Amino acid sequence: MTTGEDTGAAQAKPGLGSRILGLLARIGLGPRFWHVTKRVVIGTFNDGFTYAGNLAYLSLVTLFPFFIVAAAIAQLFGRSSEGIHTLEAFLHTVPPDVADLLRKPVSDVLMARTGNLLWFGAIVGLWTVAGFIETIRGILRQAYGVRSSTPFWQYRLGAIGMIIASVIITMAAFSFQVILTGVEQFLYTIFPWASEAQRIVSLTKIAPAVALFGALYILFYSLTPSRYRKSKCPKWPGALFTAAWWLLVTALLPKILGTLGNYDLTYGSLAGVMIALIFFFLVGLGLVVGAELNAALAETPETGLEEPRKNGE
Repeated sequence: MTTGEDTGAAQAKPGLGSRILGLLARIGLGPRFWHVTKRVVIGTFNDGFTYAGNLAYLSLVTLFPFFIVAAAIAQLFGRSSEGIHTLEAFLHTVPPDVADLLRKPVSDVLMARTGNLLWFGAIVGLWTVAGFIETIRGILRQAYGVRSSTPFWQYRLGAIGMIIASVIITMAAFSFQVILTGVEQFLYTIFPWASEAQRIVSLTKIAPAVALFGALYILFYSLTPSRYRKSKCPKWPGALFTAAWWLLVTALLPKILGTLGNYDLTYGSLAGVMIALIFFFLVGLGLVVGAELNAALAETPETGLEEPRKNGE
């Protein structure tokens, strides 16, 4: 005969579903995780593909102006060759087919522009690339649901400042990488027994990936609406996801294209351009996901905004 205590114990015993949910919560997959995931998926589905297409197009349009700006700034510092080095550093972060497509025409443009022509191209390039930065700012505003009340000229000047700073940082990173490569060769040649030091210096080969994450973090942080930027809402998850996604696409896209066979028969002489557009589209989609991720974490934060947003930033 079942007593009342036995019946109560049976009712109190959690079911299989509750136990699974409890286990997921213990490993970090609780309600907040699923809410953030849902928010990211819905936001990306609604706006991501449109923004990714815009970024793919703008990436091709602004590549040439950006490297013209880089060449002009390098010449200003008396290091004209750094413009080409900046190009090569960028080409190491894209698939080989995309790098082969872009290397010669961009190099030819940089070689052909000198003196006043270079500086005129740099001024036009700054304005053009600033439009690309503003598109990314628009993606972040859309993700956070924010309308801007700041004057257009102020944003555009800020974007131009970011471009100049990014070029200088890129040149500094390249110079640092050259120094570390020289140190590595010195250790191998003079101190072949210093295996531990060689191993430490060899770790600098991941510098491009670290630099990519750093650049994306600065981008996300700088373009996040000011009220969220000044709060404790994390900005690094979006940058980390975008950097990892970028490197994954760079690694896998050539293999995927290799399985498709003669895709050049479909696009003819435009095959290389289409590959570049596909690559930048996928990277742009990853950037949208990163923006939505940061916005979702700000909406359902463990440490976030204390009160709801009002109009403006």
